[in-house]
Amino acid sequence: MMTSGRTIVIEAEPGQVVGFVSIDSTINGTARGGLRMLPDVSQDELEKLARAMTLKYGFLGLPQGGAKGGVLGDPEAPPESRDSALLRFARAARPLLAEKTYVPDADMGTSGPEVQRMLEGIGLRPSRRAYRGSRSGDYTAGTVFEAARAAATVRRLHLNDCRVAIEGFGKVGSSLAGLFAGAGARVVAVSTASGALYDPRGLNVAALCEAVRRAGGKPVGDCSHGERIPTTALKEVPAEILCPCARHDSITHEDVARMPAKVVSCGANSPITPEAEQLLWERGVLCVPDFVANCGGVLGGTMEFAGWKPEEIFEFYDRRFRGRVERLIINALQSGRPLRAVAEDHSRERFDQVKRLAENPSMRGRGIQAALAIYRRGWLPSRLVRRLSDGYFHSRLS
Repeated sequence: MMTSGRTIVIEAEPGQVVGFVSIDSTINGTARGGLRMLPDVSQDELEKLARAMTLKYGFLGLPQGGAKGGVLGDPEAPPESRDSALLRFARAARPLLAEKTYVPDADMGTSGPEVQRMLEGIGLRPSRRAYRGSRSGDYTAGTVFEAARAAATVRRLHLNDCRVAIEGFGKVGSSLAGLFAGAGARVVAVSTASGALYDPRGLNVAALCEAVRRAGGKPVGDCSHGERIPTTALKEVPAEILCPCARHDSITHEDVARMPAKVVSCGANSPITPEAEQLLWERGVLCVPDFVANCGGVLGGTMEFAGWKPEEIFEFYDRRFRGRVERLIINALQSGRPLRAVAEDHSRERFDQVKRLAENPSMRGRGIQAALAIYRRGWLPSRLVRRLSDGYFHSRLS
């Protein structure tokens, strides 16, 4: 391994790069973030994503340092090939993983069970309660949806009058489409890397989700549910709400003039370049930043770990998260400062506060840390932790 700035290049042997780990911040020497698998994952991409993780943890008030990892590999390869690529990465990155300098989670192209098998393959045993969740995409979609609802409310838009375009129809995008359709909005366009579909009357979301579930993203480009359009044209279709849920930097300053959306809620990490985001703000478009809109994977996963049921988590998003985003947007509009600037300042300040408390805990804080260590080993019932965690999560979004 060799260090390049904040990014550690993972080499199976000299000159043979198998991946990267970018660490943006730490708490008690540890950073946490998703481990994605893509054939073209890059240092630059991971540094942006790791920075977003720090802001995400700060916004949520959770005591974690921000990081992101990437494995060079094909996420569509057979399971054995993916496991082999992950294991090769883990062997080369073992010091980081063993010392918990970097704690990986599932991300684009990986799953919780795959990450667990990877760690076990190098002799590391995750805690009994780790990597059990399988609904990260649903939880992420939940906050993207609520963030869009918050921005729409501020802009006096009613969801049942709104058209929605969703870039990226994977785990997050397909779940998000179902949430919008269930709320009465018209999902008029969706896309994957293989193509995009458009129907101004509204696509058959249930049929599309079933097609994707059975055969992957290819049906989005091939099926007859709507008019096939170029993937790049999705952001230009007439829609009040746009949700980019694909890759980073998919919306640039060149796209802004052709974008009719009034609300943008980011499901992907860093999907909009800084220049484009500033131009959207100047045009009056409410663009909820990625680390706010898509924090549901982190928040929902943490709540699930603490014993919350999925229906309780989504109810919490509706009751608490949406109001928090509304207040953030109103604060930005009243101050005249860009929404991202207001959100970043708040998140950085809160991250610093959480870091100080976590690294210099009070007697009560040490007791909580000890109880969590016992709970991770499975020695405390989840029912008890669920009950005790109620006030904690409400205070995070107060």
